[in-house]
Amino acid sequence: MKLRSRGVDEPDVNLTPLIDVVFLLLIFFMVSTTFDKESELSIELPNAQGEASARETLQVEVSIDAKGNYAINNERIINSQINTLKAAIAKVAGDKRDIPMIISADGRASHQSVVAAMDAARQLGFSKLTFATRLSTEDK
Repeated sequence: MKLRSRGVDEPDVNLTPLIDVVFLLLIFFMVSTTFDKESELSIELPNAQGEASARETLQVEVSIDAKGNYAINNERIINSQINTLKAAIAKVAGDKRDIPMIISADGRASHQSVVAAMDAARQLGFSKLTFATRLSTEDK
């Protein structure tokens, strides 16, 4: 009796589960990725060791004391809410958004009050933002 020898079947790799896993990973990364463009302020930090720069005639100076109270061009505002701060800055600046804005914060002022002033400037469209510093007495 003569038996036919069966041909050796080559192993077959099924790619369907692999494609499903890659597809699920792709969906996961697409869903978990945020596509919001976060806007950031470009901040020019002055050097504390350099010379004082010439002041421009029209500028907005936001002063923050140790308790978190604001003053715009040396005029105190009635409260520390961001809407009041934005309204006061807009009143002083008018429709000019290319003028420099200087933030002068007390060394003991809270970080939140400085960030609120920066956020108000960003929401109003100011692009020239600097922080006032004093020349340290140790360098003299």
